Amino acid sequence: MRVLLTGSSGWLGRFLAPMLRAAGHEPVGLDVVPGTHTVIVASVADRTAIDRAFADHGIEAVVHGGALHKPDIARYPAQAFVDTNVTGTLNLLEAAAAAAHDRFIFTSTTSLMIRADVRAGKDGGATEAWWLDEDFGPLRPRNIYGVTKLAAEHLCRLYHELHGFDVAILRTGRFFPEDDDTHSEPSGPNLKANEFLNRRLTVEDAARAHIAALERAKGLGCETFILSAPPPFSRDEAADLIADAPAVIAHHFPDAAELYAARGWTLPPHIDRVYDPGRVERLLDYRFDTDFAAILSALRDDAPLPFAHDPDYVSPMVAGG
Repeated sequence: MRVLLTGSSGWLGRFLAPMLRAAGHEPVGLDVVPGTHTVIVASVADRTAIDRAFADHGIEAVVHGGALHKPDIARYPAQAFVDTNVTGTLNLLEAAAAAAHDRFIFTSTTSLMIRADVRAGKDGGATEAWWLDEDFGPLRPRNIYGVTKLAAEHLCRLYHELHGFDVAILRTGRFFPEDDDTHSEPSGPNLKANEFLNRRLTVEDAARAHIAALERAKGLGCETFILSAPPPFSRDEAADLIADAPAVIAHHFPDAAELYAARGWTLPPHIDRVYDPGRVERLLDYRFDTDFAAILSALRDDAPLPFAHDPDYVSPMVAGG
């Protein structure tokens, strides 16, 4: 299948493009900056460029991963988010409808689920961890990034209803390699390891899930999926996760504290939200390769950590000015 892959020069795109090719597809990369896997240098906000890409390359399906992201809020005005994340998505949906496509894959974000009260967590008076699945609501995104991604999701649902093609909306958890832009403690690798308990996945798992959605979307209608490493917890542990997360973690992983201490790491004192990827496992028969147990296994064996950490990483768009 000839697939238009937007965001092909970005962190997800550099993994997804070769995986698509290995799966027997022909990715046609589109991004605003050049890259190894980028064939078309253009913005998704440019409808003429999108139409030309469809016509010149015989596009059969779209995997729309290109977007402005949360760190871009400090660099770009709100209108740029509307142009890229909303108008860009509309351009692709209209082109897909005109080409009579039967599926559309959209990369969204779990960030749009984090309302002010969810973000406040234990400090805001929460008595149990928020359990975040696809039915969680109401959705009240707290910044322009979340607002525009939610608007783009609504466009995906609308075009599914208007034109009948199947849509997979993939709300991805964290998989960026750089340090967190709001938290400095604990250290980068320690924080990333902790997040595999409740809100992170590897970029490789994110890429493989996109391929699973592309290949299994037919007949699903319009479905939203959360992508995050499967948490070891159950919903009935939500209160304990707020009160004493290390004790809950010790119940599931008795040697976690010892393994962490040997590296000078700390476990989270409390966990205020848990992403539940159960739907993608059920409906797409998808399994994640890396979870918190895999992190501990690497620590036991003194093996390389199974996730990317690069504090010097900058997006190609930022690097290119």
